[in-house]
Amino acid sequence: MSRELLDPQPSSAETVPEGKYVYCIIETSEPRSFGTMGIGGRGDEVYTIQHKGLAAVVSNTPLVVYDPTRENVFAHEQVNETVMREFTVLPMAFAVLFRTEDDIIELIRGTYDALRDVLAKMEGKVEFGLKVNWDRDKVTSELEQADDEIRHLKEQITTRTTGSTYFARMQLGRLIETALTDQADAYIREVYSLLRDTAVASRANKPIGDRMIMNAAFLIERDREAEFDQKVKEIASKYEGKLSFKYTGPWPPYNFVHIRLKLERGEATTEVAAS
Repeated sequence: MSRELLDPQPSSAETVPEGKYVYCIIETSEPRSFGTMGIGGRGDEVYTIQHKGLAAVVSNTPLVVYDPTRENVFAHEQVNETVMREFTVLPMAFAVLFRTEDDIIELIRGTYDALRDVLAKMEGKVEFGLKVNWDRDKVTSELEQADDEIRHLKEQITTRTTGSTYFARMQLGRLIETALTDQADAYIREVYSLLRDTAVASRANKPIGDRMIMNAAFLIERDREAEFDQKVKEIASKYEGKLSFKYTGPWPPYNFVHIRLKLERGEATTEVAAS
């Protein structure tokens, strides 16, 4: 049973029932144990529940709602990263819990063909994250010097009295914002273009803060990791002093596998897809 079906968190006076926390789906017919690293800090064993060659990687847990704290997210990711050293993994979303082993087997049984299909698509592939930041003030200063329209309007503002520059300053602000957006888009297109040949797929995520202009995930063949790494270094060198790059991975394909559990007419349904 998915997290959405859990009862509200019991009071401290009540006994909390036990369930199963699911981290990912893998392909194996043999029972496996990955150590005592289960979420929740109790030292629960992480192990597999099998069904016809597929397995869910799980640990025992109280049936409570897990908040996405640093500790909990780290535990979830640590299990997935440990398992991916040996297997292709289909990572579950954070904090998906089921009541019983039978419920998990039913999940696998009900989505068996889709899980097999997505596992085949993800075989031998890993995810890398790439965040690109810039110095917004520095870029703005450069644009003010390089863009004739912006430069001329700024010169006009400096020669007028303060009261007569209101609309000109509004126009200047709009021009600068447009120029910044255009410049960021140009950088982003260039980075994607240079990495396209070494990536199977890419996903754009929302940038965080004013300094970040690109927050992307790339799906890479394992045997092309070194090639992708070298390409990122070349791009970072090309834009040294203008852009800064934060490159992370390898990760399970979090941005390219979607296993959704939802309620429909009081029953749990599941969707599995590679994207």
